[in-house]
Amino acid sequence: MVRRRLHRVAGAEPIGPYTLLRLERGDSEPGEPGQFFMLEAPGRVLPRPMSLCLATRAELAFLIDPIGPGTSALCELEQGEELHLLGPLGHGFDLAVERPLLVGGGIGLAPLPFLSKRLARAGKGRPPAILGFRSEWHAEAAALLPDAEVCIEPTFVTALLPDERHDVLACGPEPMLVALRVLVPTAQLAWESPMACGYGACHGCVVELDGELRRLCVDGPVLRHGGTHGSPTSPLLRRAGTASRTRAPAGRAGDSAWSVRP
Repeated sequence: MVRRRLHRVAGAEPIGPYTLLRLERGDSEPGEPGQFFMLEAPGRVLPRPMSLCLATRAELAFLIDPIGPGTSALCELEQGEELHLLGPLGHGFDLAVERPLLVGGGIGLAPLPFLSKRLARAGKGRPPAILGFRSEWHAEAAALLPDAEVCIEPTFVTALLPDERHDVLACGPEPMLVALRVLVPTAQLAWESPMACGYGACHGCVVELDGELRRLCVDGPVLRHGGTHGSPTSPLLRRAGTASRTRAPAGRAGDSAWSVRP
């Protein structure tokens, strides 16, 4: 059941430029990989949507990029402090896949560790993963997903896609997702849009999907096969047909697929 709950901070550790914020789980359910939670940042009016990175019986953990006052306030929380959490919200990844391949760019790595563990629990084994980052410093976060194949710009994750067919589940910057949509039309992609409430009331995350205006927090953030062509968040910015293996940035701070908002 979705409910606003108060959680105590169990700890916060830096991983490259990011922070892994760990909260005592209490009676909160982690939901499905790709769903998100609204975290109330200290001193900020609006909460920030975050995908769940890790879940244990005792803790829920979120990977956060401190790119603005809200995310910075979350990263500065110390053990014992408290914050409110609302979730899980939205639609996550469909785990009924035969040959999963996880693809992440930058902070888009955030939901993939939890996704990997859920797929393993579902009998898929540890799925292969491809991760792209803008620098070696950012790539330190790859430790959250052991055995992943990692590339650093100017090499892009799309250049590492295997020739054989896989069920791609991806989260990352918009250009990366646009390229993946062209290369793997059946891919499940987690998109980003500004969100103020997380449950469809404010209409702040409205995007264009198949010619219709829809609320990404309700109909997404993970869009499945045929949900959209190109980018739902800026359909006029570029045409999906122009994407290629050499034009899909691995990920820059603030370019995540809704995993972090400033």
